[in-house]
Amino acid sequence: MGSGQEEMQLVERISEIYESISKLDCLSPSMEVNKLFTELVHACIPVIPVDVSELSSEVQSMRTHLIKLSGEAEGLMENHYSDILATFDNPLDHLDLFPYYNNYLKLSHLEFTLLSRYVLSPPRRVAFVGSGPLPLSSIVLAARHMPAPAYLDNYDLDADANARARRLVRGDPALAERMTFHTADVMDVPAQALRGYDVLFLAALVGIAHDDKMRVVEHLARNMAPGALLVARSANGARAFLYPVVEPAELKGFEVLTVHHPTDEVINSVIVARKLPAAHSGAPPAVPVMWPCKCCEKVQGFHHFGHGSIMEEVALEELPS
Repeated sequence: MGSGQEEMQLVERISEIYESISKLDCLSPSMEVNKLFTELVHACIPVIPVDVSELSSEVQSMRTHLIKLSGEAEGLMENHYSDILATFDNPLDHLDLFPYYNNYLKLSHLEFTLLSRYVLSPPRRVAFVGSGPLPLSSIVLAARHMPAPAYLDNYDLDADANARARRLVRGDPALAERMTFHTADVMDVPAQALRGYDVLFLAALVGIAHDDKMRVVEHLARNMAPGALLVARSANGARAFLYPVVEPAELKGFEVLTVHHPTDEVINSVIVARKLPAAHSGAPPAVPVMWPCKCCEKVQGFHHFGHGSIMEEVALEELPS
């Protein structure tokens, strides 16, 4: 089957699912909602060489609305499971109740493995922008990959989401001491705060519209400390119907170190970039420095920071769960 025919069938199938999703009265978890979004994810997982920017304006409009609906449904699902987990004395002992927990384990391991290649010393201050009511990424990073003294600041626009997130870590005082939750738009986070982070993770749904995403990237490029690392989540191919795309060439003011597009059930692509020094105060972000794509290279990853003598060489296509 030619790539053009595959693309046509993909768009047709996703359009059918979109029509059904857009007719739903409510996107909270239910048998019908779960069924439709499961079908959507399964339709987008196969590696199909589609460039969503080249699709018709009608399809691109549909895609933008679909991402918004998916983001809303994802938020409601995370609220639902965060509330369930909060009923336990130690919610962190029951994270596997969330049906996509294993995906978060894989994604966090992937991000950590890519990141650790470029970190000379363990990061002490880490930010996660867009943490949500079920901040599994930052919890997994803190608990499995970035032990004390690493300190993680989580930012989200929604005060209720942060309240839910705080409940999840209350049963682990040691972890709770290393994680804070701030209700703020990253665009309002001052330069003084952003310059304090060694690593900043940018969630996929921060800035759904392309222009909004680029404004966030520009804000970070102007205000992160030179040499600090940005880990940005993106999407590739058919998966771009689920999440916004960040093109490496759009990361002005950063040196793009590596890009990885998963081919398994992990949906998000991962870009690791280093903040470049500004030419002078107030200067516009520099054109991104591009390294060759390392999608198929092997990387050296620490089991966790602070135990740098224990290393493993991991093929990205064969990362363990």
